[in-house]
Amino acid sequence: MAKIALNFEDGVTRFIESNSNETIAEAAYRVGVNIPLDCADGACGTCKCLSKSGSFDPGDYIEEALSDEEAAEGYGLACQMRAQSDMVVDILASSEACKVAATALETEITAVEFVSSEIVKLKAKILDGSSINFLPGQYAHIEIPGSGLTRSYSFNCLPDTNEMEFLIRLLPDGLMSNYLREGAQVGEKLSITGPIGSFYSREFTKPTLLFAGGTGIAPFISMLEKLAVEGNNQEVKLFYGATVAENVVELDRINALGVNLQVYTCTSNEAAANHANGYVTQWVNKTVLTADVYDVYICGPNAMVDSVKASLEENQIKHSNFYTEKFVPTGAVSA
Repeated sequence: MAKIALNFEDGVTRFIESNSNETIAEAAYRVGVNIPLDCADGACGTCKCLSKSGSFDPGDYIEEALSDEEAAEGYGLACQMRAQSDMVVDILASSEACKVAATALETEITAVEFVSSEIVKLKAKILDGSSINFLPGQYAHIEIPGSGLTRSYSFNCLPDTNEMEFLIRLLPDGLMSNYLREGAQVGEKLSITGPIGSFYSREFTKPTLLFAGGTGIAPFISMLEKLAVEGNNQEVKLFYGATVAENVVELDRINALGVNLQVYTCTSNEAAANHANGYVTQWVNKTVLTADVYDVYICGPNAMVDSVKASLEENQIKHSNFYTEKFVPTGAVSA
């Protein structure tokens, strides 16, 4: 049975399972996910979708419904496609239109760990014993008890887990920050909704660059742990910057993964042993980046993301795929 991640235009993701003898549309409708559908016969193109990873049997259709050029780009018709492996599929409609909502989970805090004076590792397990699946790199909304408001943080763990983990930067007088400093206790209940987001790891099939700023390391830990589980030996370079040395966190965890990874770390506001001084852009040059073409992922504050993008262009570092996630001041995440 194949696991299929359906990604909707508004960033919501829903996982379904598909038997070998059913189409993606049949599998979706079986669990109440009403993706666009009309003729169900490969003739109209209403259910056109885009495969982002995995393999499938495209089935039968007419060219008016799906052109050869579209098929070559990975598009297919959900009413005809049969998954031959786990897949990630972009649905060309919103989750609301398809009557899908991100899953709201009732959880219990299992750990509030200060990994530095400014960064907290928050862990919470799902109370009903179920697991949450997500694509490494995605995030969740966490409701701050007593406020009715949420903040958004990237998963800092492997998917398909009962216990979620997040790295949270403490902001001066931030709503979530104050809660973690003053009120969060092991055993307290939290409402967490997800998964959400279009920033997630695709298949690592070529040399890959990861640029992380501060707690922007969290989604990359999730990606790298998944890479280790898969036994993927693709070359990866991680460039990880923080303001001060104590905020360069989780290095032991990263270095223990056993993947084909080179790690470069730096601090911008102080000179520190074991870290270069400055910004991650110092390594964006053809002396360090020697491959012909890369896949690129960037996650961090707005200025850092924009600076890396500009530096890659200025130094003519070629990329075939380019994915970014920017932080916004509330601690929420936007693609």
